[in-house]
Amino acid sequence: MRYVFIQAEKVSYPVTVLCRVLQVSRPGFYAWCKRPDSKRAGANRALRVRIRAVHQKSRGTYGSPRVHATLVAEGHRVSRNRVAKLMRADGLRARRKRRFVTTTDSKHNLPVAENVLDRKFTAPEPNKVWATDITYVWTKEGWLYLAVIIDLFSRLVVGWSMGENINRHLVLAALGMARSRRWPSAGLLHHSDRGSQYASEDYRKALENGLMVCSMSRKGNCWDNAVAESFFSTLKMELVYLTEFATRTEARAAIFDYIEIFYNRERRHSSLGYLSPEAFEREAVHVNLAA
Repeated sequence: MRYVFIQAEKVSYPVTVLCRVLQVSRPGFYAWCKRPDSKRAGANRALRVRIRAVHQKSRGTYGSPRVHATLVAEGHRVSRNRVAKLMRADGLRARRKRRFVTTTDSKHNLPVAENVLDRKFTAPEPNKVWATDITYVWTKEGWLYLAVIIDLFSRLVVGWSMGENINRHLVLAALGMARSRRWPSAGLLHHSDRGSQYASEDYRKALENGLMVCSMSRKGNCWDNAVAESFFSTLKMELVYLTEFATRTEARAAIFDYIEIFYNRERRHSSLGYLSPEAFEREAVHVNLAA
């Protein structure tokens, strides 16, 4: 290990000094350099290259569990502990989540629905249960608001909308996208918070027209909509907090890329067996066809 350290630091310090500090001989170090790598060392070196590539492709968001899942999917036979050790050696780690604070305008006299979902954050198949919420992203031009609709079967973002105003039109646009993409059958359970946008007459009529069952969180209880809250926390940790958006247009493009390219199609979810939402739905279809 001391020779490995000297090898890594010799570009910054003289080898003589490093050997003296670590109490090893210079001839011993140079003899070690000439030895061929062991089979294990060579395999580790190649594996570290692949680990760095996977971590970089994940936009620096993957820790060892997701990196390990990706390597296994590629056909590598490697343990999670080995991946974790090599990542530590290279200083690679997942980004840590910040605490997420929600703001919901529930001080209104509009009708609210019961909490039918009751924190049952799973669904037997796609288009049975959707969860929706709104968040905000700061740009130098001002706030950009984002509404999303998530299918609780696969955590796929099935609808989204962005705009300068946080109003019913924002959430109606997200609902319109979700319906046009998925065409759910009657009886879908739609869960939101008690925000005035979701309690508005226009939105309630849209749910009725889609033959959807309306469910709302209890007052002041963000845990009742934990999946949507978790998505926003992940979005902000992996994109928003790392970027200073000059314009709303710039933020829109980055968020579109994150949702449609990375999150839905590539990002591995621990709750989905480390598959992406789209891959999880594809696999579910294959299983059903084979049954």
